[in-house]
Amino acid sequence: MPSLSPTMEEGNIVKWLKKEGEAVSAGDALCEIETDKAVVTLDAGDDGILAKIVVEEGAKNIRLGALIGLMVEEGQDWKQVEIPKDVGPPSPAAKLSVPPPPPEPQISVPVKKEHTPGKLQFRLSPAARNIVDKYALDPSQGTATGPRGIFTKEDALKLVELKQKGKIPDSRLTPAPPVLPVIPAAPVPTPAAAGPSYPRPTIPPVSTPGQPNAVGTFSKIPASNIRRVIAKRLTESKSTVPHTYATTDCDLGAVLKVRQDLVKDDIKVSVNDFIIKAAAVTLKQMPDVNVSWDGEGPKQLPFIDISVAVATDKGLITPIIKNAAAKGIREIADSVKALSKKARDGKLLPEEYQGGSFSVSNLGMFGIDEFAAVINPPQACILAVGRFRPALKLTQDEEGNATLQQHQLITVTMSSDSRVVDDELATRFLESFKANLENPIRLA
Repeated sequence: MPSLSPTMEEGNIVKWLKKEGEAVSAGDALCEIETDKAVVTLDAGDDGILAKIVVEEGAKNIRLGALIGLMVEEGQDWKQVEIPKDVGPPSPAAKLSVPPPPPEPQISVPVKKEHTPGKLQFRLSPAARNIVDKYALDPSQGTATGPRGIFTKEDALKLVELKQKGKIPDSRLTPAPPVLPVIPAAPVPTPAAAGPSYPRPTIPPVSTPGQPNAVGTFSKIPASNIRRVIAKRLTESKSTVPHTYATTDCDLGAVLKVRQDLVKDDIKVSVNDFIIKAAAVTLKQMPDVNVSWDGEGPKQLPFIDISVAVATDKGLITPIIKNAAAKGIREIADSVKALSKKARDGKLLPEEYQGGSFSVSNLGMFGIDEFAAVINPPQACILAVGRFRPALKLTQDEEGNATLQQHQLITVTMSSDSRVVDDELATRFLESFKANLENPIRLA
């Protein structure tokens, strides 16, 4: 499993594009891998034959360096190839190959499985339950590290390792004590009235697939690698980056007129393309905003690359318009269309979404008036754009008479990292951005 992005720790095999025994040339697409950012095609580095597919399609959470396939040189017998041992860290699927424990003596006294009063009951994942049953383990002797207190497969494997090292007692050798008849001193409540013999779980149980949800249950939704990374990065951003916000309204009258003139010449551009261009031009005019925080201080960026937020089925991704200040509106429009399609198809290359110096997120097409976006570190700013809407404004005509006129306004909110872009600098940036957007001739 190769590293296809700087933050990638594991990947999923989406699809193999070659079959075992098929000849491969350098540069041919071998398989599609879902990283923490997108679905990326893995190309062959040399000529040869794909001898063995070690990890099948659909396998998830394969760690970096794990063996996913084998290639041999042309002319070699690919059917006789053997999988080498100790090649990088094993994949999660291979972790289940735990050496079986030594055989234990058969005990005639049956082991009685019952809930112990006062002992917290664990929720086990399916894989963990199989391991616990196979090795007769007591989950309470381990530590549950999964989300919401779930005892995971890794927790069960650690318990197996501790048991084999003799660091925990063997729960299988402890027979249930004989049950002695006891005459109750008081009437025993009926089972319906009696409470459980163990504490009530602090977490509602997972519902059974294919059956109606019972009261207090929930359905667990699997998260893709991309969704997990988005959650992690947004949480880190809001908890470590001091956000500050500034909002202004921009009049789109001149932009809409230019756009109509371009449509007459069969040139189709969107309002968002003008916003991207205006942001890039403003960054060129104010390089103090085109910075990032490198952990110790601000870093001036030599390029103006605008990250554009695109919503996909797997989450939000930000393809980059490189050198946006030097591009024309039509070139920006073509780039946005092409990159947005690749993003939704999961075909973005790493260099098409990694980096960027400033982000633009537009929710106007969803009818949102205004919103505040979360900064994408190490960038220092993100511009949140709402829909353009009609509004009446009091203006003066040529003779100085006050009249009401309808204007098309758009609300933009800039979130900035106050460590490098303070309130005063952010305010000046929005003033310049507003002036550039309302006078499109400045964007030429």
